[in-house]
Amino acid sequence: MVTVTSSFSGQNRPGVPPRLPTPPTGWPIGSYGTYEEAQRAVDFLADDDFPVQEVTIVGVDLMLVERVTGRLTWGRVLGTGAASGAWFGLFVGVLLSLFNTTPGSSLGPIVAGLVVGIAFGLIFAAVGYGSARGKRDFQSASQLVAGRYDVLCQPRSAERGRDLLAKLAMRPSDAGKAGKD
Repeated sequence: MVTVTSSFSGQNRPGVPPRLPTPPTGWPIGSYGTYEEAQRAVDFLADDDFPVQEVTIVGVDLMLVERVTGRLTWGRVLGTGAASGAWFGLFVGVLLSLFNTTPGSSLGPIVAGLVVGIAFGLIFAAVGYGSARGKRDFQSASQLVAGRYDVLCQPRSAERGRDLLAKLAMRPSDAGKAGKD
């Protein structure tokens, strides 16, 4: 019998994440309110020579959280556009100057790239902000956050994982950090 595997076969290899979206498998060995706590639990398991390649952290009850970071004004939009364009223009100018064969004129492409980059940055920022017509006059940052984080483990190691995480839960939180320093 010949077994054929491909990226579409759905067969998972140990220690290699699946290529296609796949529901997590395993038994729950811990549940935590923050990702940092779940990460600390897996780190604790790794420190105890636990086979962490059998562990999965699963975010449950996902939420998209958009935190407003400030108000947008024409000045802020144009300033950000100019700065962004300047960086890109500077990058292109430096690249062009590296391939410039004319001696003593390496500064010309850099200055030209910078000026053109600022101009295009201003134009694109103004067009983008102006086309919104005041419908979004704020900046924000989005995060995908879970209500809780479950740590799952393959059944063959789940009992040992639960026992180790029970020991972690009995330790004061500061003592776990002090042992790492």
